[in-house]
Amino acid sequence: MARGGGVAVAMAVAVAAVVLLLHPAASAAAAGPKKVATAARKEDIPYIRCQVCERIAREISAQVAKKQQALPATKKVPEIEIIEIAENVCNLKKQEADWMLKIDIVEKGDKLELVEQDEEGHCNAECKTIERACQEVMGYADTDVAEFVYKKKPSADQLVKFLCKDLSEACVVDPPPVPKDRVPGEPFAAKPSKDAEMDRILKSMEGKVFKDKGSPKKDLKQQVVKQIKDTGKKLKGHVNKVSKVVKKWWQGKKKPSKSSKTEL
Repeated sequence: MARGGGVAVAMAVAVAAVVLLLHPAASAAAAGPKKVATAARKEDIPYIRCQVCERIAREISAQVAKKQQALPATKKVPEIEIIEIAENVCNLKKQEADWMLKIDIVEKGDKLELVEQDEEGHCNAECKTIERACQEVMGYADTDVAEFVYKKKPSADQLVKFLCKDLSEACVVDPPPVPKDRVPGEPFAAKPSKDAEMDRILKSMEGKVFKDKGSPKKDLKQQVVKQIKDTGKKLKGHVNKVSKVVKKWWQGKKKPSKSSKTEL
């Protein structure tokens, strides 16, 4: 009886193994959920660079306009706040970059298109790819963009031209066609609203703490100014000492010696 039961179990295992081999879907299910790729796909960047650049410009323009609406008509958004937007718009750890979480990269023919969704999604490979493209476009141009926005008050279209054609040249040349053998990206997966709200709260808290501590750039500026003042004080003290020495020497030079009086 025991031997018969053992044979039955062995047969069942063998049948299950055959089923898994013949049906990849069943095999994948048995192996557990497939891990979603989260690394940026650098090879996709040339196909979306221009679109990402345009999104950056419009996002900066919109965020500055939102800040301006909250101020009295006689005041303008401080340049330091515009710099902060430009610095953070490509950093997914910051609120200013939340726009990326709503973008899905969709393959249409031989092109990739950025399609905005109604809600935020999980940040996987496509999200990271957009972030990487954003960082490549902005490079070290964030302060130039902020200065342009602060001084010129450009429209969104004017900012697109300035950033994407004059500064980065991201939109000077049309993107190349997408290879036919390109592996499709992961489908857009919406993030639960509670998770999205919690992420926004955490980012907001981090931003507040950072502001309370003070901006590193502002601290650096204060340190440089202090060093210049300290150096100036030391230099002034040194000049005063030298001046006193020269004055004593000159006074001694002008005073007639006793020998010269005797001769007269």
